[in-house]
Amino acid sequence: MEVSQDEFYMNEAIIEAKKAVEAGEVPIGAIIVLNGDIIARAHNLRETEQSSIAHAEVLAINEACKKLGTWRLEEAELYVTLEPCPMCAGAIMLSRIKRVVYGAADPKGGCAGTFMNLLQDERFNHQSEVVTGILNEECSTLLSEFFRKLRERKKQQKKMKNSLE
Repeated sequence: MEVSQDEFYMNEAIIEAKKAVEAGEVPIGAIIVLNGDIIARAHNLRETEQSSIAHAEVLAINEACKKLGTWRLEEAELYVTLEPCPMCAGAIMLSRIKRVVYGAADPKGGCAGTFMNLLQDERFNHQSEVVTGILNEECSTLLSEFFRKLRERKKQQKKMKNSLE
């Protein structure tokens, strides 16, 4: 089976998401592609940096802007394992990213079509093309496994605490 270009780049974003897991972070990874080259990579670092804005997309956008020496990423494509939240959708819009490809939908906060669609709202001065569900199963499994293990860990900690009392 031939891998599409979108699947190839989403696999790169998944590699970043797995780095997040290793760091104890929610497994979300993002990459930015320009003219076929990956120019930025990032994964969630909220816990590590204790920063509410250290989302994979924002970190990747920041890296791409520094690398290119401009805030305008007009021809760039962003691949991310989870649908962007309102903050990330805003950063995508403000940086003028041309195309956004995501894996798993986020029904509670996705702003690229699931909960709302900031990226294609014509009231804003920039819209991005949005492609959904690329390697959805792999991206969703990473997230569900992470949260399942987190719940188990919390359950074990509660049992241990109760047994000490």
